[in-house]
Amino acid sequence: MVADLHQRLRAARATEPSYAEVGATRGGRLPDGYAHLRRRVHLGRGPEVLERAGRYVLGWGSQLGTGFAVHPGGPAREGATVLLRLSLPGARWPRLVIPCRVVWTVAEPDRIGFAYGTLPGHPECGEESFLVSMDAEGEVWFEVAAFSRLAAWYARLGRPVALLCQHLAIERYLATVADHIARADHIVRADREGHNTCEGHTAEGRTAPV
Repeated sequence: MVADLHQRLRAARATEPSYAEVGATRGGRLPDGYAHLRRRVHLGRGPEVLERAGRYVLGWGSQLGTGFAVHPGGPAREGATVLLRLSLPGARWPRLVIPCRVVWTVAEPDRIGFAYGTLPGHPECGEESFLVSMDAEGEVWFEVAAFSRLAAWYARLGRPVALLCQHLAIERYLATVADHIARADHIVRADREGHNTCEGHTAEGRTAPV
């Protein structure tokens, strides 16, 4: 299995993206001729939330938390080729292996994220971005934007199902990141409350100097 992944990765690295508008998700307008999806979820407020969510997203957290495996591992890097692997529970066919290339990354004070584009062998052609941003009021959002066309014959045959699956995948990406931030915030609050409690007990135990 590992040798097969290495072979597939070498083959994918030798290919070019299967669409012309590489990097188009970096701007605001998605290109014509594709199906468009753009969804976002509110994560919280402030630079700490932005940094925590951005680190999770750059580490492929939205994909890993949705059931994908990423080969090779490590944070998203511009120009890197990866294989996304997915096996459906109860399915008899082998795990689906999807080749992609990271086409841009960003790590700025108010924006953190990346996008990947499809390579030959992907059931679709197009691009998908995963961006955490903080607006002028300090509110933090996670947005997934995508433009795509079905490429593989089996995807085109089941076009309505394929489009529904893409929509559901994006909803799961959003929920995965939102859940991660909610859990992290809960842990931070619990730690702070515990720290304050310990300080209170220490203060109560002190005696006035004689």
